[in-house]
Amino acid sequence: MNLRNIAIIAHVDHGKTTLVDALLRQSEAFRVKHDNTGLIMDSNELERERGITIFSKNAAVKYKNFKINIVDTPGHADFGGEVERIMSMVNGALLVIDAKDGPMPQTKFVLKKALYAGHKIIVVINKIDVRDARVDFALDRTFELFIELGATDKQADFPVVYASAIQGKAGLQPNLAKMNNIEPLFEMIAKEIPAPKVLNSTTQMLVVNISYDNYKGQIAVGPLFGGSIKKNQQVMRIKTDGAKVPAKIISVMTFDGLNRVEIDEAQAGDIVAIAGVEGVKIGETIADCDNPIQLPPIKIDEPTVKMNFSLNTSPFAGKEGKFSTARHLKDRLEREALNDVALKVEAFQDSDSVFTVSGRGELHLAILIEKMRREGYEFQVGRPEVILKEENGRELEPFEDVYIECPERYCGIAIEKLGRRRGEMVDMKVVKGTVHLHFAVSTRGLIGYRSEFLTCTKGEGILNTLFHGYKLSMGEIKTNINGSLIACESGMSNMYGLLNAQERGQLFIGPGVKVYGGMIVGRNAKPEDLEVNVCKEKKPSNSRSKGEGAAEHFDTPVTLSLEECIEYLGDDELLEVTPKSLRLRKAILNKHERRRAIKCIENVAS
Repeated sequence: MNLRNIAIIAHVDHGKTTLVDALLRQSEAFRVKHDNTGLIMDSNELERERGITIFSKNAAVKYKNFKINIVDTPGHADFGGEVERIMSMVNGALLVIDAKDGPMPQTKFVLKKALYAGHKIIVVINKIDVRDARVDFALDRTFELFIELGATDKQADFPVVYASAIQGKAGLQPNLAKMNNIEPLFEMIAKEIPAPKVLNSTTQMLVVNISYDNYKGQIAVGPLFGGSIKKNQQVMRIKTDGAKVPAKIISVMTFDGLNRVEIDEAQAGDIVAIAGVEGVKIGETIADCDNPIQLPPIKIDEPTVKMNFSLNTSPFAGKEGKFSTARHLKDRLEREALNDVALKVEAFQDSDSVFTVSGRGELHLAILIEKMRREGYEFQVGRPEVILKEENGRELEPFEDVYIECPERYCGIAIEKLGRRRGEMVDMKVVKGTVHLHFAVSTRGLIGYRSEFLTCTKGEGILNTLFHGYKLSMGEIKTNINGSLIACESGMSNMYGLLNAQERGQLFIGPGVKVYGGMIVGRNAKPEDLEVNVCKEKKPSNSRSKGEGAAEHFDTPVTLSLEECIEYLGDDELLEVTPKSLRLRKAILNKHERRRAIKCIENVAS
């Protein structure tokens, strides 16, 4: 068979999507050849802004008499659910390694998933054109990583291609001057990646991805392992629990370039998209109606972090969003859970307006919040919490491996900050003035650390994390050493009130901003919360002294991003999310009720 199904896997920013672009532009019969406005595969607005791949995407290219189905996967471990399910769709993978950095922490994660699936790996040493490229170092470290992850002898004897994806060149030797195009990589894929294994059976398709079309409805995407599938065919949808539901296929599509193309019939081995099976979920099997045989469902790692999403209850509720009811919120979260198998949505203590959403990490949940915000949803979220487990009567919590690279002068403060969060140093190396630190830290201790780390290292540090596993709980970890500045009354902030408030800490708002009582307007310099009146106006008088107010200076307020807002949240605080605004607030807005609640907690604790 002249079919090849491959995934592109790599650490964040090692050039996966750029490499896919080069393959697309230099393939036969692909229309977009010289459009240099951006990465073709990063079509989502969030992906273009952040410069990372968030959602796995399918494409197909033609090379000579081969059809190559390519799946671009995310490189961030928080989106590992995408990588895990894609491994069941392909028969091999291109592992992209940066020639300067070599394998990075999340390279380990994605490679582990590919090796576990038993796939053939082609190593692509990318960015050989950069000034500090270390090709031999990158190759040696990659081989060591294969051995460390328990690769078989066959997997460890991997073929290597050298490339400069941004220039669209590849070769079997690390000599850029002798490279002309990306064709050597096409040749390697055709030669080394095996053809799809076809089962000698009736129709068997595994649903790996789901999308929605305004005309066709729900579209299921996945590999066709056995038989064929055609338009108007009666099929059996087999749920993950074994329940069978009959359905009818109204449309069959395959991939051509970036587009889905309708066909009458698809044969086993290809990656296909079908419409007509309403309510289908990832991991289910589409089988023959008369002889339905279930395929093994996809195994996905469990979520480690959860947040409460709830109806917006602030005084400004319903003023800035299109969708602000509990029903809208519930429908949107359930729809997201259908598309993202690493995400779980549950009603919080049988509440109609509060939902517990569990994911792989803060970034995973932050991307969901940003997507919903841009779609016009209005809601509020609580502080991220880790998901605890109990084993043999002992409480376990998730831990992560933290890898830090920073200049030597910032090493001390990085160690001190992680030490406060009860991190344990595993390894430390100094290479040419750059310190490489490896810590084992509980996920709970890491919440809120990323922005603090960037501040401490003046933006010169690099932080990567990788899920390690569950260990005994660490007990209490104090991460938030600052209190909040809380608006004591509603109104419009003005300069006079803000000048008085900024003496107490760092402000998050400027003049002319609508605030309400209980809204957080800044960070207190001291550990406790403090109420301030940012709406206070200067009383007019009939006299004016020379130079009055001339010495006062208003500091530029800090504008927090979505991730920084989430990291800032305390246990008794919420983030109000609307399409236009992000507002931090206390869960209990009334100051008297808030004080009463604090006293109750103190009495229970004593």
